[in-house]
Amino acid sequence: MDNAGMKKGIVIKDDWPGYSLDLFTYPEHYHEDIESVYIPHGVIMNRVERLARYVMDDFEDNIMVLCVLKGGYKFCADLVEFLKVLGRNSNKYLETRVEFIRLKSYQNDQSTEELHIIGSRDLSFLRGKVCAIVDTGKTMKALLQHVETFEPKMIKVSGGKCQAYVGFEIPNHFVVGYALDYNEYFRDLNHICVISKTGKMKYKV
Repeated sequence: MDNAGMKKGIVIKDDWPGYSLDLFTYPEHYHEDIESVYIPHGVIMNRVERLARYVMDDFEDNIMVLCVLKGGYKFCADLVEFLKVLGRNSNKYLETRVEFIRLKSYQNDQSTEELHIIGSRDLSFLRGKVCAIVDTGKTMKALLQHVETFEPKMIKVSGGKCQAYVGFEIPNHFVVGYALDYNEYFRDLNHICVISKTGKMKYKV
């Protein structure tokens, strides 16, 4: 992976309690299931737009975006949309192709760094391509090793532990929302929120 020009993220300090739920709108059925709004949706979107600008600066004419499902799908969709908008409003257009890979890395709030690919493991379409991997999880190291076996021309990463583009650096809290889930719940939250003990018990498998 190319680590040149690694972009630092917004660092959220360990003692940050998040925002009160009363300040934001969210699905009412999650009222007792989340403790606070950790990163509001508007802040997320502004940061994704900035990451898109970094990508525009770093790549020449085309990239292959590998979206890691399911947790990365909103981030990927927003990033690609910002790339299109930036291209329309400048003299540089970055041709973007999106492919998908689905991983499973959590059960309840316990994660694994092992690579559990659901569906085809064949990523031969990456060979010789400039590749941007979009993920939000902890399986990035294993995924990178798998991707590198298909000999892409260059890899840039957003999300995970080996990233070139960092959105936010947060303390060790289990967060949900913006497509991040707890046993498939909370993907419909726009904000990134801290799940409550009640929420963990209610949706535990």
